[in-house]
Amino acid sequence: MTQDNMKKTYHILAVDDDREICTLLAEILSKHGFKVSTAANGAEMEKILEQHQVDLILLDVMMPGDDGITICKKLRLSSQMPIIMISAAGEDDDRITGLEVGADDYLAKPFNPKELLARIDAVLRRATTADGKKYYNAFCFNHWILHINKRCLISPENVTMPLGSAEFDLMMIFLNNPQKLLSRDDITKITKNRESSPYERGPDMQISRLRKKIEKDPKHPEYIKTVRGGGYIFSENVTKKRCL
Repeated sequence: MTQDNMKKTYHILAVDDDREICTLLAEILSKHGFKVSTAANGAEMEKILEQHQVDLILLDVMMPGDDGITICKKLRLSSQMPIIMISAAGEDDDRITGLEVGADDYLAKPFNPKELLARIDAVLRRATTADGKKYYNAFCFNHWILHINKRCLISPENVTMPLGSAEFDLMMIFLNNPQKLLSRDDITKITKNRESSPYERGPDMQISRLRKKIEKDPKHPEYIKTVRGGGYIFSENVTKKRCL
């Protein structure tokens, strides 16, 4: 398979509030065989990710609302999807910040189209393992599948279960830390970025709701088990895979 033919399988999402930049990126990438979608902000990006399989995101740093740094941080909580930050800010500090929050590469505006294409190729190659598998976008446990981009859970009976934001975040915490004891404080730190209070029952309530969705008997859970005086542990083996 030639390089050009391989490119036709990749879907690139450009996120930039400058419509002219999005149009330019779409023209450049389309000419080289990529499928391209564009979004003006994080909200539009999330809608596209829910509906389509995307292979790489070109993410502008300076945008109204959530900026690229904030969006990148959020994406990295649930996905290893390749991200290239693009910004008019080309200072070393900005590059370092972009890479520290999880971006795979950083390109300053104005960019050379050839350099952009070269960086995309390089990042996509790094995201593809030797056996041809790309980055994962789903977790699997005991025939359950959590689709990261679609933010939904598929039961062994192939029933789709939409998850609320708190439920999804909680599932991500457990599936990223299988068979590891997590205290209430651990869960609060990850989900709320703060210490839990002595009387906080938020994690317990969220776990109770989640158990009702995934456990055959929520009162005697098989997956999310309570460790008296310690917290919770997700007892199943978890694997990562790429789903269409």
